[in-house]
Amino acid sequence: RRMATVPPTMLLDVFRQHVRLRPRHPLLLFQDQVLTFEDAERRSNRAAWALQRRAGLIRGRTVAVFLPNEPAYLWTWLALAKLGCAMACLNCNVRGRALRHALEAAEATVMLASPGERGQWGV
Repeated sequence: RRMATVPPTMLLDVFRQHVRLRPRHPLLLFQDQVLTFEDAERRSNRAAWALQRRAGLIRGRTVAVFLPNEPAYLWTWLALAKLGCAMACLNCNVRGRALRHALEAAEATVMLASPGERGQWGV
């Protein structure tokens, strides 16, 4: 139903609506950390700024994301959505030939990975 609207309502639009209506409500519980909608908005804005200014990302680029399941994954996704970049989600447990294939299929021009993944790709 939301996709039938013109323009379609995207998940980023829904997130921004929640930020406006309930900024201090919990969004994510990770270990002993509670992050609110406002926290995710702030962190994703900083990430978007850094990715645009420091990494030179522009609208329309595809970014391969090789991150473990942690809060940074959420604001990375939001930051890329805000920049208009497609996100190719890579399973951080995949290595070798399977990872190489995923990277080639994504046709990404940039890859984001956590420091713990450096040198662990097996590509």
